[in-house]
Amino acid sequence: MTILRIVVGWHFLYEGIAKLLSPGWSAQSFLMGSSWIFSDIFHKMATSPQIMNVVDFLNIWGLILIGISLFTGLWVRWASIAGSALLLFYFVAFPPIPGYTFGSITEGSYLWVNKTLIELFLLILFTVLPAKYFFGIDRLIKRWKEDKAEAPVPVEKTESTSLQRRELLRDLISVPFLGAFAYALYRKNKWESFEEKFLNGNADAVSSATIKTFNFASLNDLQGQIPKSKIGNVEFSRLIMGGNLIGGWAHSRDLIYASKLVKAYHTDERVMMTMQLAEKCGINTILTTPALTRIINKYWHETGGKLQYISDCGGGGKDGLLGGVRLSEEGGAAAMYCHGGVSDRLVQEGKYDEIVQALELIRSYGKPAGIGGHRIETIMGCVEQGIKPDFWVKTLHHHDYWSAEVDPEKRSTVDKGYKDNIFCFKPQETIDFMNSLEEPWIAFKILAAGAIHPENAFRYAFENGADFICVGMYDFQIVEDANIALNVLGSDFLAQRQRRWLA
Repeated sequence: MTILRIVVGWHFLYEGIAKLLSPGWSAQSFLMGSSWIFSDIFHKMATSPQIMNVVDFLNIWGLILIGISLFTGLWVRWASIAGSALLLFYFVAFPPIPGYTFGSITEGSYLWVNKTLIELFLLILFTVLPAKYFFGIDRLIKRWKEDKAEAPVPVEKTESTSLQRRELLRDLISVPFLGAFAYALYRKNKWESFEEKFLNGNADAVSSATIKTFNFASLNDLQGQIPKSKIGNVEFSRLIMGGNLIGGWAHSRDLIYASKLVKAYHTDERVMMTMQLAEKCGINTILTTPALTRIINKYWHETGGKLQYISDCGGGGKDGLLGGVRLSEEGGAAAMYCHGGVSDRLVQEGKYDEIVQALELIRSYGKPAGIGGHRIETIMGCVEQGIKPDFWVKTLHHHDYWSAEVDPEKRSTVDKGYKDNIFCFKPQETIDFMNSLEEPWIAFKILAAGAIHPENAFRYAFENGADFICVGMYDFQIVEDANIALNVLGSDFLAQRQRRWLA
């Protein structure tokens, strides 16, 4: 029992010291990320600087004092009560319940029970156990009081000196642990100082990875909510999340491991956390394939999230495009369109009737119906045939990046020289023709699969006529991308936009 108490005390003490030594540490982001039953209260606390000063002070010094108390065995009962209250607060803020772990970083997989709950029950146990169950200062004080009460006048001692000494040593058992703690803390700080010097210094030669810092924006950096507009009767955010990265379809060029890496990174929990973060930024839509219907429905069910999705109706199997439409409707898609690659093929083969049938089926469900395309000839062909969708989904990006080159030896029946490096072969023709249409336009592949910086790509797409943009984003990119979109949409340059906003 004593070892258990010391181990828990070690954890509390180090948590407090680590926060004390961390410049600018605050519990604000922790409180803002809460999404369970008392999340509204936690969010209000986080928005008040005065309350946060108190909360941060109580966190740091509460952890330190509780840790010292448990470590030494002094006032264990009171420390255990205080520690139980603190751990209950942590648990309620971020319970290990599916869908409510957004923003928390865990080193394992939990379902209702995590280390916070385990330590909470240990402290409750320490609260009810008498002092005699632990070696520590409480026991030393208790024995001293008993000896004093039993011997008001000098009497002959029956207890041997060696026995007294052994009891004293038992109650001071935490002293060696305190020494080990101090030594471990010294070594850790020494290593971190060395590591900081290495990362921030200028090396003469580097033979391994050269990354020095990795900072990404948090919700505290968010500058506002993404504006929205309607297609038909459905409201969509101007910035739409792309589903390729979450689904693991990475256009990785010659990096053959990238798709597997993306799939390994995006566990169900990570995907749902990413979706929650997007919603907090005002992004209310994801554009994806019916293959992600499972995780989207899981997200809705487990988190109560409202993120809607536009389906590309791909993966319909033997039923083709119409099968994809039916799958999308069953999955709860807010809007649907004919997959860009499928539309390219159908137009090339002259099978416009299949596109028309798909649009009619989508509209029969009361949903906005669109047509996608990678090639501008696909859009032109549909317009020439008099086909009018509710919206268009077309690739758009410039070719000002180093890998934007074609393979002269590759002969494709669709696009000569395609190497999975260019997704909008004729950007100026695309801009000119799309600007002549009277339907809203969602531009996708605007980053050329990561080859163009978002600030450059967002500006290019919105300036040249796109009403919405679809962008694949990792969780650590969402806030930054949202801020870039807000800056672009709020800048004066959009006054030069020739195409009026159609949504």
